[in-house]
Amino acid sequence: MEAVTLSEAKIYVGTYGKYNAGSLFGKWLDLSDYSDKDEFNEACRELHKDEEDAEYMYQDWENIPESLIGESWLSEKFFELRDAVEDMDDTRQEAFFTWCNHKGHDFEKADADDLVSSFEEEYQGEYDDEEDFAYQIIEECYDLPEFAKTYFDYAKFARDLFCGDYWMEDGFVFRVA
Repeated sequence: MEAVTLSEAKIYVGTYGKYNAGSLFGKWLDLSDYSDKDEFNEACRELHKDEEDAEYMYQDWENIPESLIGESWLSEKFFELRDAVEDMDDTRQEAFFTWCNHKGHDFEKADADDLVSSFEEEYQGEYDDEEDFAYQIIEECYDLPEFAKTYFDYAKFARDLFCGDYWMEDGFVFRVA
């Protein structure tokens, strides 16, 4: 999944009527300017007020997962999800969408706050590889003397950790729930 930052989401909004008449007239609308879908739709109506009953055409978009947008629709859940992840930095948001994609979450059916809560319970952080994570676990959870650490097999320990308790994708580590 491509990295997205919902707080930087924008859509180029044209209309099917203008497109069919040979015009690509529209405008990039920054979704951070709108608190909800009603405000966004009002901005679309204002932009294309020269058309009666304009059918909006989302000709391009940025920082919106494909499961939340299409050429003629924007998910009702977009703003709820954007608000739920707004306190996350870009890396954490990327981890969140990696997690959602891996788990196969349907944004239309899921509660955004519940998704974030479940993600927070499972997310362990970003690591270079499985062995890097295993090293961190040893440092945090076991009081091994330095002498013992030199003989410890981190690769085998990592293999065991990722056999069932954890999974890793794109450098992000998650606990299996």
